[in-house]
Amino acid sequence: MVDEFYTRVRLDGLLGPVFADVIKDDWQPHLDKMYAFWNAALFGVPGFKGNPFARHAPLPIGNAHFDRWLELFTETVDAYFAGPMADDAKNRAGIMAVMFMSKLANMKGGPGRVIM
Repeated sequence: MVDEFYTRVRLDGLLGPVFADVIKDDWQPHLDKMYAFWNAALFGVPGFKGNPFARHAPLPIGNAHFDRWLELFTETVDAYFAGPMADDAKNRAGIMAVMFMSKLANMKGGPGRVIM
């Protein structure tokens, strides 16, 4: 799932350039981190270390990026899997996208707030 999803991300006109600016041509470390992340999130396998939000916060991303990320994630899961675990993966991705968007909005001041 991770390999197919990130193949789609790389080819995507909106997401691909954001990832390419950070990852360049060395995708394996990111993929390894994502294998560990999803194994921990879905199956409780220990081994993931990191702060995904902290890694994404400095990037030039917004709601459209997370919407597209979630769309590609859902398409990838639906193309290969069905059932409760597939539903759980899509649900967790959705929760993550909403959380990231909310945190980014708050960092940038949110509606009606100005940060100087």
